[in-house]
Amino acid sequence: MPLSGVGGATLVSVSEQPHLPGPQEMRASNADRERFAKVLHDAMAEGRLTVTELEERLDHVYAARTFGELEPLVRDLPNQQLVAYQSPLPQPAPSTHPTRVGGRGTSSSAVAIMSGSERKGPWTIPPTFNAFALMGGVEIDLTYATFEAQETTIQAFALMGGIEITVPPDVTVYVTGSGFMGGFGNSIRTQGPPGSPIVRITGMAIMGGVDVRPPKKPKNKKQKEIEEG
Repeated sequence: MPLSGVGGATLVSVSEQPHLPGPQEMRASNADRERFAKVLHDAMAEGRLTVTELEERLDHVYAARTFGELEPLVRDLPNQQLVAYQSPLPQPAPSTHPTRVGGRGTSSSAVAIMSGSERKGPWTIPPTFNAFALMGGVEIDLTYATFEAQETTIQAFALMGGIEITVPPDVTVYVTGSGFMGGFGNSIRTQGPPGSPIVRITGMAIMGGVDVRPPKKPKNKKQKEIEEG
């Protein structure tokens, strides 16, 4: 019951707080009614309901306003038929993290012949990227990169040279390259979360190497002082 507050204001007791509707009280849509009607039609086709029972229940289905009125109409049917027709559950809020996928590729290759080449910082990698190092070095850093497609293939070829590919933890990577008097190294210990971009690294290392690694951890002030002497 209402309570008298300071200055004559009326307070509402806890028992009189606004009622929040439960799943059974949620309003049903036309699509919901059609789904329940299909369950009944299927049950009649299987011999579980007579034509008269079907007609009676369909009348109630199309007159129902809430899920609480719909569910009793299929309650005596096999459970497997009910799984897809339960009351709707709250949907998770959309992710607020920026997407890694989108945009057009800004560079499709990196070549180093007795020299060096790098791709790092904010850039967009196309679905296929070629890296070639001949007695030189190529550095590819995906830490701040975006991807034109959900899946990306990096074709890495190192001949008496080296290619270093940095892959952040929110990207899934698969390494399938092979080596001849050289090799592919992969120090990534974890896979990205579900739905993360996928990078497939393939190619050949001949008397050279391709190294796939996570981003370097930032050094703290004490470490810098020790290294600087």
